[in-house]
Amino acid sequence: MAKDPIGARRRKEQARIATALGEIGFALPGSVAVRNYRCGKDNCACHGDPPRLHGPSIQWTRKVDAKTVNRVLSEEQWRDYKAWFDNARKLRALVSELEHLSLEVFEEDNRWTKRSPS
Repeated sequence: MAKDPIGARRRKEQARIATALGEIGFALPGSVAVRNYRCGKDNCACHGDPPRLHGPSIQWTRKVDAKTVNRVLSEEQWRDYKAWFDNARKLRALVSELEHLSLEVFEEDNRWTKRSPS
């Protein structure tokens, strides 16, 4: 009987990742930054000493058709959708783990290094 190239440990790890992927709900791509900022008006308090900055401004940035798109979220939207941004981060991490595990298995397969007869 041929040896299992994947092995029980890796199959168990893949099953754990698959289960975790199945538990992820809605996921929003991109990143969110909470910023306090200065405006362009020279006489505004945000340019004072000490400055009283505007904000916080909650900005969501993502790519749409290879273009960067920004949206400003209200604090209520941020509270409502924060879990979705967290889910997207978990999703990316789990996919990365699965890819790493797959590459481990692939790299140990000695067939890809064999040359075909000339």
